[in-house]
Amino acid sequence: MMTSLLLYVPLAAPALAALATAVAGWRRATAWAGVTAPALLLTAAVGTAAVTTSGRALTAGGLLRADALTAFMLLVIGAVAVVATWAGVHHVGEELAAGRTTAAAARRYGVLVQAFVATMALAVLADNLGLLWVALEATTIVTAFLVGHRRDRASVEAAWKYVVLCSGGIAVAFLGTVCVYAAARHAGGHGTAALDWTFLIQHAHQLDPAVMRLAAGLIVVGFGTKAGLAPMHAWLPDAHSQAPAPVSALMSGVLLSVAFYAILRCKVIADAALGAGYTRALLLAAALASLAIAALLLISQRDYKRMLAYSSIEHMGLVALGAATGSRLAIAAVLLHILGHGLGKAVLFCGAGRILSVTRTSRIAAVRGLLTEHPALAAAFGLGLVALLGLPPFSLFASELGIARAATAAGLGWAVAAAFGFVLVIFAALARHGATMLLGGPAAHTAATVADPARGIAPLAVGLLACAALGLVLGPLQPLLHAAATLVGAP
Repeated sequence: MMTSLLLYVPLAAPALAALATAVAGWRRATAWAGVTAPALLLTAAVGTAAVTTSGRALTAGGLLRADALTAFMLLVIGAVAVVATWAGVHHVGEELAAGRTTAAAARRYGVLVQAFVATMALAVLADNLGLLWVALEATTIVTAFLVGHRRDRASVEAAWKYVVLCSGGIAVAFLGTVCVYAAARHAGGHGTAALDWTFLIQHAHQLDPAVMRLAAGLIVVGFGTKAGLAPMHAWLPDAHSQAPAPVSALMSGVLLSVAFYAILRCKVIADAALGAGYTRALLLAAALASLAIAALLLISQRDYKRMLAYSSIEHMGLVALGAATGSRLAIAAVLLHILGHGLGKAVLFCGAGRILSVTRTSRIAAVRGLLTEHPALAAAFGLGLVALLGLPPFSLFASELGIARAATAAGLGWAVAAAFGFVLVIFAALARHGATMLLGGPAAHTAATVADPARGIAPLAVGLLACAALGLVLGPLQPLLHAAATLVGAP
């Protein structure tokens, strides 16, 4: 009973918070209930991790299943969602006070954000490839309304672009799922159970190689579109730049990783059926293309929210590089990178939302002297950039080092050299844009519209502290990382 509760709480807590907001509207109590829900999700994730680190799997209702990899992804969802929803309390409060949103829009925002968190939790808890596909499609529907939240021309265009491209990607992933189902039926599977993870892993060696080759290609392209991998990334900069800042934090920090989680799960089955070389080639191509495009576009970037969006493409490229390597060290580094990137990007997007509230512009050249004008906000944003650049003590330093070491040991030194060549270009571009915003004399902004720019910094500080702590010591997270990497990585 208790173990079943661990699987139901991540779904029930945000669902109840969404229901409370739908009934009572956006109020102080419902806003903080929206923070409590992901905190409960995070608590359940810790409990799930304590049980599954030993290699045990939990099941509930015939559709939900959690192992160490699931527990880790729930930790990522819970941690990033706590930071984003906490920052969202201040964000929506200021939007209402300034008259930039209405009570009805705030109610809609509160309901949709909680639904977004619940669908992502369902995606990682699903014991079935078909249910995972449904949950990811549900995230597209929910976030499309959040991207178009402001209902002006730019946000509505971004929402439509997001719907068209991600739905196209999800349709391709559906074809891949159908191929997996056909291969599973030939291997003795029956009904929906043919797509259960347990059945697919146990019978992976019996799946038809020709069908699985087609399935793996479609799934990498389909879910890779949702994960923001190049060349299927075109929706990402527009959606991330137009969505409310806390929503951008959730999309960049968690949604991309949840989509990549689907690729990791399918990779285990495809590798058993085809050998590791096929998915390695696909992921290496996507990794290098993502890093190259991010480097090229970040050099000339003029908008700081789009800058952060292109940085997400870079980090998903590094995740793909580690997944292509496929060893247990590489997968452990990939998972640490996912958590560190999620926390860092939540801090940066929520910080960017505060900067936008203060300056009323998203142009990099129009934001100058933040350290002089708003030191607390500038410090949080600047440290977030340091974390994103992969500098110590933040965890991205350790995870990028781990990915490079593992890939080199696997004979992919040429890919590491090319990838980190692009990373150096990205480092220089982000450092230059960050220096432009933080240093120098104050710019001639339009009138500031927030009473206290330092208000709402607390969730950003918590996110930075967590990211730094992960870079210094893993503590009890280390056995969970090893257990999760064992499920995905090669011996």
